[in-house]
Amino acid sequence: MANYNALPAPSPEQGLNRYMQEIRKFPMLEPEQEYMLAKAWVERQDTSSAHKLVTSHLRLAAKIAMGYRGYGLPQAEVISEANVGLMQAVKRFDPEKGFRLATYAMWWIRASIQEYILRSWSLVKLGTTSAQKKLFFNLRKAKSRIGALEEGDLRPEHVAKIAHDLNVSEDEVVSMNRRLSGGDASLNATVGSEDDGATQWQDWLEDEDADQAGAYEAADELAVRSEMLTQSMEVLNERERDILMQRRLQEQPVTLEELSGQYGVSRERIRQIEVRAFEKLQKRMRELAIEKGIVA
Repeated sequence: MANYNALPAPSPEQGLNRYMQEIRKFPMLEPEQEYMLAKAWVERQDTSSAHKLVTSHLRLAAKIAMGYRGYGLPQAEVISEANVGLMQAVKRFDPEKGFRLATYAMWWIRASIQEYILRSWSLVKLGTTSAQKKLFFNLRKAKSRIGALEEGDLRPEHVAKIAHDLNVSEDEVVSMNRRLSGGDASLNATVGSEDDGATQWQDWLEDEDADQAGAYEAADELAVRSEMLTQSMEVLNERERDILMQRRLQEQPVTLEELSGQYGVSRERIRQIEVRAFEKLQKRMRELAIEKGIVA
């Protein structure tokens, strides 16, 4: 498979401007070129062909990643996760199915990003319902449809419509909107200086054809991953589970000092238990993901 280390990598140090410039250098593929490269990978495991397929779609991965920029996570890391999903798509792509790689890759890219977000524990908690998770990942899109993307607090009529469309309560819409609105960055923000012929972020992103957009939109991994998380918690003992939930699965995490007093051990011991529990949980979630065929 194409070597991930050989790809341009976004980082806070280099900045997204430079990364976008780098990936723009890779040419887009005509349908026949894409087909022949995919055939070469499928039939001969030609890594050079796989690399060309990946690099020609890095702008697509970045475009999708930008859609998750409001979740308070480092944008460079979100893009990196998108690239991992893209490589998984290339690895599994069957050119004989008759559709473009971009159509197939969109699902893998989104799934990879969403898995990263859930793994980060920052907003989605164990106890949330499937509908609340759907709200988490679809609120920005819902706001965009009603022309409220740039608003801070939503107007009551907008809250009511989003709550109805996503089957959640109005309070949940208000709460989630306030959580997510702090980290947004506009795609209309200027890149570069006026002297350099400044463009906007959106100008760097690939304008996908309509037939490549949303083909796998209906796929919802969140309910499956929530079930996996619940099952994975069973590998923890009672103390590990309690400490992990208080430290990672609450909006207001309990401090190490508080848990130290609660359990009668040092703060360092609480930290060690938390880290070990999280590692055990991650390992079990990956095992379940492999069993269910979600990851290879």
